[in-house]
Amino acid sequence: MAGHSHWAGIKHKKGKADKKKSNIFSKLSREIIVAAKLGDKDPDMNARLRSAIQAARSANMPKGNIERAINKSSTSIGSNFENLRYEGFGPDKIAVVVETLTDNKNRTASSIRTIFQKSGGSLGTQGSATHNFSQLGVIKIDKKEISDENILELAIDSGADECISSNDFHEIHCEMSKVYSVKKKLESTIQNFIFAGIEWKPLNCVEISKDKLEATTEFLETLEDNDDVQSVYTNLKLTNN
Repeated sequence: MAGHSHWAGIKHKKGKADKKKSNIFSKLSREIIVAAKLGDKDPDMNARLRSAIQAARSANMPKGNIERAINKSSTSIGSNFENLRYEGFGPDKIAVVVETLTDNKNRTASSIRTIFQKSGGSLGTQGSATHNFSQLGVIKIDKKEISDENILELAIDSGADECISSNDFHEIHCEMSKVYSVKKKLESTIQNFIFAGIEWKPLNCVEISKDKLEATTEFLETLEDNDDVQSVYTNLKLTNN
């Protein structure tokens, strides 16, 4: 989901405001609709839907919006959304992976290509950028939910591979195939989750200087602001220069 990208920390440090709530809610609603359409409409029986609802609650999405999105999954017969991935290189050759959820792949491909080209970057073929990343199951939990010591023990007992605690949240890593089974075990203790799903984590980072950060950030934010884009991942790393 947009807002969980690797570069979000840099964006936050720059004091950039989050995207308008309407845009965030639109993306969250789309994920709920697709999750409910592909599986059971009971979140207890549908791990993807349960995670989508929990992410919506973390973003303070009203309960009525969530319920409407679930109900809409039964009536949106003509809307067949597809998960499509785009890869390429942005300013200063940073690798970028863009995850989309779209009902019109021609529109989406054209929009993404234009954003890359305007930044001086280029859209690549499948595999051109992803070899710079590994895919992991990622679960994020607000630090208010549980202490550093207790989450580490709980993560190990739940079958996770790694647990990293930052200033604001705990981030648990596991194999992609295990993300929902690990989360299910965590749910015995944790009630509220910021995020649970698959993310691309960079294997090697490209450093850029502060004087080039503004143009790069503008490029990444333009990608995230696109209605069809759900998540953006990059191997960008900021230097102290």
